[in-house]
Amino acid sequence: MDEKFDTADKKVLVDIVKLAQKRGLKGELGEWKEFLNSHDKKFGAGVSDPSKRSHEILAAFLKTFSNEDDLKFFDNILRHHSNQYLLDQLKDNSHDSPYQGWIILNLRKKKIMKSTEMFAVDCEMVLCEDGTEALVKVCVVDHNLEVKLNELVKPEKEIVDYRTEITGVSSQDLEAVTCSLSDIQKSMKKLLANGAILVGHSLHNDLRVLKVYHVRVVDTAYIFQSSDGSLHRRPSLNNLCKTVLGYEVRKDGAPHNCLDDARAAMKLFLARIKHGVDKDFPVQLQEPVSESEMAKLLLHKIPITVNSETLDKVLPGDYTIEVKPSKKAGQGNKYSAFAIFKNPVEAHNAYECIQGTELKDSNGIPQKLVKFQLDTGMTASIFVRKMMTREPRDSVALKRGLQTDDEVHVSKKSKCDNDTQLKEIEALNERLKESESEIESLREQLKQKDLDIESLRVESSKKDFEINMLNKMVASIKKRARK
Repeated sequence: MDEKFDTADKKVLVDIVKLAQKRGLKGELGEWKEFLNSHDKKFGAGVSDPSKRSHEILAAFLKTFSNEDDLKFFDNILRHHSNQYLLDQLKDNSHDSPYQGWIILNLRKKKIMKSTEMFAVDCEMVLCEDGTEALVKVCVVDHNLEVKLNELVKPEKEIVDYRTEITGVSSQDLEAVTCSLSDIQKSMKKLLANGAILVGHSLHNDLRVLKVYHVRVVDTAYIFQSSDGSLHRRPSLNNLCKTVLGYEVRKDGAPHNCLDDARAAMKLFLARIKHGVDKDFPVQLQEPVSESEMAKLLLHKIPITVNSETLDKVLPGDYTIEVKPSKKAGQGNKYSAFAIFKNPVEAHNAYECIQGTELKDSNGIPQKLVKFQLDTGMTASIFVRKMMTREPRDSVALKRGLQTDDEVHVSKKSKCDNDTQLKEIEALNERLKESESEIESLREQLKQKDLDIESLRVESSKKDFEINMLNKMVASIKKRARK
């Protein structure tokens, strides 16, 4: 986020600061005027109009915020301005536009918003000599999972990495291919002409390589709620399929199957619709973490001026540094690395000892913003992130080992006293849920199939009576438990 503030246009920063003023938001140095008084001794709050302050002052104020809700609010504003800029560039037909070759589908056409057609897409990309990615394969299926598009694509640029282990595509596969990106765009335009909904997993990647801007989209990476209540986790397609659909899209190490992935995305979307888009659909989205991964800490957004010797002074404990390979050509002015410890307990303890601002990354995983001084006198910062969302088992055991015998005895006694009642309550709650589900099903049948209304009312009344009795039983058990 700090880097975004540095690179954002001044107009964007002015808008953010004004909105922060309007909301009364406060950073580490207070609200806007308080910040000016402490940060700028010469002018102070005498010139408080954000539009009259420099880009550096505006960015410095926004960097004083660490509250997650505030940062999300700022990020949404930045994203809004970024999207508006993208639209403006897409509409620019000049040859200097960085978005030359993009197509816009169904932009601001209200009449097509009633279309119920749905298509799911999945793309495979190769790495080109200029460091960009290019489309090499695309598959599209409809809501019946029938194939509408299944094509290999010949990139215009020189390919340096076919990523065969992922894409399943080799140089030999493209020798006789004549289909171009422009051909695929025409096919996509025809499929989506009536305002169809486009479905995909991490769909922004597919739209980017297709160079297509479409309004009606559904990303399966965002439409399921984590079982811990988090809405912003982004699970892999394979993990989501195992959790929701009960099968694996691919085995570990196997290349992607473009067609299978497109069908999986459509199945997930249909499962969400069937469940009810207005109802909670909590699933376990967290990927399993191996023991070896739990023994690591991820260090990211490390300035290239910070070497491993400097990191040793920042991070406590006994570990080795392993630079994380970049997924993109050229690492820019930042890089990432792993701090690898002997076991998960040492990694956990090192993380707890780090002095920094407690935050969470975009996937909800705990991390800390650590600031430190370089030998040059300049201040640098890195993020240190855990590889998991819960404490290692060994560390939990260590904490239990710190309890006194009396504390353990009381804990076990309380557990024994309540176990039976809790199990009874859970069993009754499950029966309540089942009965409520049956009633809901009956009510839906009343609306959709026009069955014998009187008979269903009688059945519904019986279920309502059962629920009332179960509720009374739950209340009675809870009352006994309290006594």
